[in-house]
Amino acid sequence: MLSMRPPSTTLSRRPRRGRLGGAAAPQYVSAAAPAPALEPAAPPESVSFPILVNGCTGNMGLSVAEAAALRGLHLVPVSFSSREKVEKTMQVGQTDIQIYGPSKREDVLSSIADEFPDVIVVDYTGPGSVNSNAELYCKLGLPFVMGTTGGNKHLLYKSVQDSKNYALISPQMGKQVVAFVAAMKIMAEQFPGAFSGYHLEVLESHQAGKLDTSGTAKDVIACFEKLGVSYDMNRMVKIRDPEQQLEMVGVPEEHIQGHAFHLYHLTSPDDSVSFEFQHNVCGRSIYAEGTIDAAMFLHRKVQSKDSKRIYNMDDVLREETCHKAY
Repeated sequence: MLSMRPPSTTLSRRPRRGRLGGAAAPQYVSAAAPAPALEPAAPPESVSFPILVNGCTGNMGLSVAEAAALRGLHLVPVSFSSREKVEKTMQVGQTDIQIYGPSKREDVLSSIADEFPDVIVVDYTGPGSVNSNAELYCKLGLPFVMGTTGGNKHLLYKSVQDSKNYALISPQMGKQVVAFVAAMKIMAEQFPGAFSGYHLEVLESHQAGKLDTSGTAKDVIACFEKLGVSYDMNRMVKIRDPEQQLEMVGVPEEHIQGHAFHLYHLTSPDDSVSFEFQHNVCGRSIYAEGTIDAAMFLHRKVQSKDSKRIYNMDDVLREETCHKAY
């Protein structure tokens, strides 16, 4: 039976194996509570620039805004809601952020572009707002980090290319998870067909509010397909029910409202060999910190007038690795 047990020194008895989605689906997995989150350390260099977090009313947007304040960035005191009739101010750190409805986006953002010419916008809104928001950022010349998943990806890139705006686009902002996916891509490129004939099972669990399928899971599955595995995306086991997450997946109760547990299980044609690839995330700090690193990276590229205009988290990791090497 498949286990989503995260690395831990506290291990439960392991249930026997069986196919996901069948009668012998996983019944339980224990997970030790993660270590308390540490307060993010200050960056080694003093960097401060205006950052507007669009989507502060959501959990992810709020986490990013809080991380920005801790890192000493200048939070622009506005954000936007998908609801039209909004009269709300929320405090993040020492900043009171005014929340506006969608009809005021262009007027407010236009004034922000004038007042804060070096602002970086971070978008954590909803799948249905991705393209319209990106088009507006491009129209106003606002460099942006798109952390929201969904929308029309081709149109998103085209909007940036046509406008010659700067953008960092990534469905996954956790740097360590990005590194894992990058390693999978390297393996797929260098050893195509290495897992031909193997059977793949995929289970992913996210908070109930996540509307779309995990973009990270899609990327990893694409790598396995290049490695010779045939997979039907409709077979993916997507768990959004809190009771199942507690009892079947083993998500700690305090992280039911914010987690990402992924398991990829491969079995040879004769069932004599199996492989498991797993990454479990509790909370949102890994994404919030990665997003701030992405915003700082994009700010540097804008200030240096880099000829490249569209980036992803792989670019952030490469630059950080290069700096550490020297």
